[in-house]
Amino acid sequence: MSESPQPYRVLARKYRPQRFADLIGQDAMVQTLGNAIRRERLAHAFLLTGVRGVGKTSTARLIAKALNCVGVDGQGGPTIDPCGVCEPCRAIAEGRHIDVIEIDAASHNGVDDVREISEAVRYAAVSARYKIYIIDEVHMLSKAAFNAVLKTLEEPPAHVKFLLATTEVQKIPVTVLSRCQRFDLKRIPADTLAGHFAKVVEAEAVEAETEALALIARAAEGSARDGLSILDQAIAHSGAEGGGALVTAAQVRDMLGLSDRGAVRRLFGLLLGGDAAAVLAAVRDQYDLGVEPATMFIGLLEAVHGVTRAKAGGGHDPALSVEEREAHADWAGRLGFATLHRLWQLLLKGHAEVQAAALPIEAAEMALLRVVYASTLPDPGELARRLTNGEAVAIAAPAAEAPAPAETQVPLLVAEASPPAPPAPPPLPAPPADFAGLERAVNEKRPLLAQQLHDYVGLVRYAPPELVVRPNGPLPADFTRDLGAVLKELYGMQWAVSIADAPAEPSLLDQQKSTEQAAKDAILATPVVRAAFAAFAEAELVDYTPPPIAA
Repeated sequence: MSESPQPYRVLARKYRPQRFADLIGQDAMVQTLGNAIRRERLAHAFLLTGVRGVGKTSTARLIAKALNCVGVDGQGGPTIDPCGVCEPCRAIAEGRHIDVIEIDAASHNGVDDVREISEAVRYAAVSARYKIYIIDEVHMLSKAAFNAVLKTLEEPPAHVKFLLATTEVQKIPVTVLSRCQRFDLKRIPADTLAGHFAKVVEAEAVEAETEALALIARAAEGSARDGLSILDQAIAHSGAEGGGALVTAAQVRDMLGLSDRGAVRRLFGLLLGGDAAAVLAAVRDQYDLGVEPATMFIGLLEAVHGVTRAKAGGGHDPALSVEEREAHADWAGRLGFATLHRLWQLLLKGHAEVQAAALPIEAAEMALLRVVYASTLPDPGELARRLTNGEAVAIAAPAAEAPAPAETQVPLLVAEASPPAPPAPPPLPAPPADFAGLERAVNEKRPLLAQQLHDYVGLVRYAPPELVVRPNGPLPADFTRDLGAVLKELYGMQWAVSIADAPAEPSLLDQQKSTEQAAKDAILATPVVRAAFAAFAEAELVDYTPPPIAA
């Protein structure tokens, strides 16, 4: 009886790194681990963080291999280059080593699960040099579980190592982070991914266009696993395996639902040219081909970003074709930064509208028409400069817009003569002659500020536009700033308002009280009042209103 064929293994599992040399884009971490192993400066706990698919679990297994490898002859020690053929290496790679325990924290996140670990670490490894716990998605542990594992994580036995992996390091308590040696695995650059995928397709005896691999690398967003999954799908989609065909960029775009890059460039050029009818036709053509409206906007946003990077002197995106780089360079030479930023904002707003709209294609057309008409307008800064200088400013109508009839057409040309002078601002009053008049004027604008000026300061010097006061009561920290702003608004000049510890007049409140007391004393000194007080010992002067002066 013939043997059953070996089950197919997806590329993401088949090409999982088996050596540190196979890890792509993580050179700094590999160097640090290699130095630590060679110098026997191994931490008791490692925390591996990063986005999905950059190699966190694979790195944890490689560390387990490196620490437990015994070499081909069985006499080796910890090494950054495990042999891969000894029993510990093969058992760890196959996930069956009794001393390398992998735990999924998403499904084992309770205190009881952690208690089992704390009890098990007391026992020595069965056959390996180190007993290793790999806890994946460690951020899923409950708060109680984190607290339960703290002591064990800080002072484990010498034969135990902890390897923690997570995609959401911000959810891990600081008390746990402080007990681990942390490695942040970076997103893998698109050009590095594309080179890795080229080696994979060569090993798989499949042909693929360079642009197709670049598109897959860009779609992977820095994740090797995501990229290999897309590549696996692309090979199946193209039928390249065993058929002599190849994975093409067009097939990848079709599979991923990406808009054709050439169509995006043509649409972008139509937008810049202000051809409304052609823009609408191009949008409908793309929509009929199955391209989603939101995807069109993403392509246009990428085009604006690419042109802006080219203009700013940024590096070339390796995923771009030669045609795209040339087009970006050409547009970068003809468009200013202000225009590019305005296009970016308009397209970004349009993308948000399309995503939220009940009628996406209609919303896309309306948003792109807004871009068309905005492209015909002059830059606001340049327009303001020309108007200030009295220059003519022509505003071209969109190419697709028919001219108005001669009898109704209004020329869109600003008069060549200098614009009429703006009306002169109303004259501002001169500052008051004394400090009391200034306080009354401030009271018209800011009553609370005027009260502070009246009650809590004494005048040191009043020489407009200079005002120096001495506080004799609580003042807010921004008193001088606020007062200076109000005085500038009132009198159109910059005031120097300051506080000094110098001899000063009594506050306006104290002066008012002194005046009232002097008036009261004068009344009490009159003969009639004195006689009244002599006749009525318990009399009291409550209020006094002087009689009106006869005409």
